Amino acid sequence: MTPCCAGHPLARGGVDSVAEVFGGRSVDVMMDALFIGIDGGGTHCRARIRDRDGRLIGEGRGGPANVRLGPERVMASILAAARDAAKAGNLSEDAFPHMHAGLGLAGAAQSKPLAELKARPHPFASVSVDTDAYAAWLGATQGAEGAILILGTGSCGFTVVRGVRHSVGGYGSIVSDGGSGAVIGREGIRRAVLAFDELGPRSALTDALLGAYGNSAEAVVDWADAATPGDFAAHTPTILAHALSGDPVATAIVTAAAHDADALITRLVALGAPTVALLGGLAGPMMPWLSPLSRHHIVAPITDAIDGAILMARQHAQPLGDVAPLQDDLSPGTRP
Repeated sequence: MTPCCAGHPLARGGVDSVAEVFGGRSVDVMMDALFIGIDGGGTHCRARIRDRDGRLIGEGRGGPANVRLGPERVMASILAAARDAAKAGNLSEDAFPHMHAGLGLAGAAQSKPLAELKARPHPFASVSVDTDAYAAWLGATQGAEGAILILGTGSCGFTVVRGVRHSVGGYGSIVSDGGSGAVIGREGIRRAVLAFDELGPRSALTDALLGAYGNSAEAVVDWADAATPGDFAAHTPTILAHALSGDPVATAIVTAAAHDADALITRLVALGAPTVALLGGLAGPMMPWLSPLSRHHIVAPITDAIDGAILMARQHAQPLGDVAPLQDDLSPGTRP
């Protein structure tokens, strides 16, 4: 698939015409178009705007954009990130009707919250929405063979083999998401409470985590009742730092997380992916903890999930005009 970012074939004129990219639409229609990609997760979302030649216009950030958080909150985060990116490129919101948007959002495989988001109005020329995993895969592979494993607030493996999608994990930290920041953080808090009751080993890590809540198990419970996956994930840097210093509790937590990540990689390879691009905020920190066999399959991504979302927008751009409804593109076939 043709890359969409500057320095890649599309930016260098690697296709015959803009009409080729947009399925034969008039070049004049797309001449002034802009493309914005949104990579939305449970902690924050990132936005990037490029022009029709792939030149970077601006980048920005917004709040959490996991579809499960509700359409109002998610759309507010998307628009905040879009405004931030537009401001960085010296653009106003008046440019939004000229932007074709690609949204790669965590939780977009859940049909009910996705339908609620699609019902929300938006200011863009057109919108294509898909999972964050698909956007990340498209950016990392440019549509070629290979898989991605996202290790961030949540975790998810994804590949497309012979036109069929395969998603592994990614069901949320309550029932899934091994190797993720949310699960690592939750396990750290759990171990800290166990240490408080002398049901598990005490260490510098458990002392540090309990200390953040005044050494009160009751305060931990009050916090946990309202905590989001991102709140739990916020403890992961502390856990990783203690693991690197040899803390036994932290080491056990991170080792278990690495085993979960190894299992995801093994499954992706078994599905037919020859390589796996490791993505997300924990990709670097977790790499040394992975097994040698897992590291053998790891490759660098070609581009990131935001440029993958921009490529989604380019592929599904519509002529400028009335505000378009959100368009979802969950093909090729999505696993039930």
